[in-house]
Amino acid sequence: MSSIGIIANPASGKDIRRLVSYATTIDNQEKINIVKRIVLAAQSLGIDSVWFMPDTFQIGYTVISDLSMDEKLLIDCKVMDIPLTATADDTTRAAAEMEKMGVGCVIVLGGDGTSRAVAKGLKDTPLLPLSTGTNNVYPTMVEGTVAGMAAAAIARMPNPKECCIQDKRIEVYKNSDFLDIALIDAVITDDLWVGAKAIWDVEKLKHIFVTRCHPASIGFSSAAGCLRIVEDIDPYGFALTLGEKGEGIIAPIAAGVLAPLDYLKAELVPLGVPVEMDLEWDCMVALDGERELRGKKGDRLAFLVTQRGPWRVQIKRTLEKAVKLGFFKRF
Repeated sequence: MSSIGIIANPASGKDIRRLVSYATTIDNQEKINIVKRIVLAAQSLGIDSVWFMPDTFQIGYTVISDLSMDEKLLIDCKVMDIPLTATADDTTRAAAEMEKMGVGCVIVLGGDGTSRAVAKGLKDTPLLPLSTGTNNVYPTMVEGTVAGMAAAAIARMPNPKECCIQDKRIEVYKNSDFLDIALIDAVITDDLWVGAKAIWDVEKLKHIFVTRCHPASIGFSSAAGCLRIVEDIDPYGFALTLGEKGEGIIAPIAAGVLAPLDYLKAELVPLGVPVEMDLEWDCMVALDGERELRGKKGDRLAFLVTQRGPWRVQIKRTLEKAVKLGFFKRF
């Protein structure tokens, strides 16, 4: 019996960056349509069951109801029976439960922050991230049909990790205690106002740490990417120290926005080598674009780039392997 899990974040793509830039909005009805295509494709490629994370918009229930009414649903689909808090903890908990149930792949619809929340709940289960959020360095824009095919193929493979890459992550420590992770970037800002979790004011940025970066990305990792390209497979990350009187660049930090930044230092960060600093001011640490941690003057922060991230599905490689395994043959 093969199964997949689907985690669709109804809140992704709706943060304050819609007001300060020209970011794309994908409404929840379109997310439902994407999930329908995922389910139908996975069903056609041999998946036996699908588990949905419950959510406040009831995406999973709607997909099951609509496909059943259309007489299209031929496999077992269920919404997980777990409590909801309407926070990112729901996503992490659902991912962990899906792994316990033995699903072969978890598909996540959202932005970098949603993928990060899922990654915190997974250890070995392959993750397939689809972009429906704001900062979309980690998830990619993929047709739902293709994503469903790839997830089904991964779930049916005898050795699925052959078609996955174990990603890097940034581990954040405060006063030697492990606190949290980021998949793409960790940013220190002296903007302490937390009315919105998303950050966008580059003038208040102090440090940027990234696992990978490229000028083709949107978000704070692109600032590093406009100086040096770091790939997902490179055995290091990159760090920028920002400040006045440094070198100047412009970078696409939001949709339609190329912002000026000044940096004092840019350096590679080898895997497993912590970058430590004693805080001389109160600050916030944003992880994958969202404020998550507070630092106080006198705290000691450490940022460690490791290769302990999730196993991310390589979609093209997966489908090419599926061809070789005969998954598309009719019998």
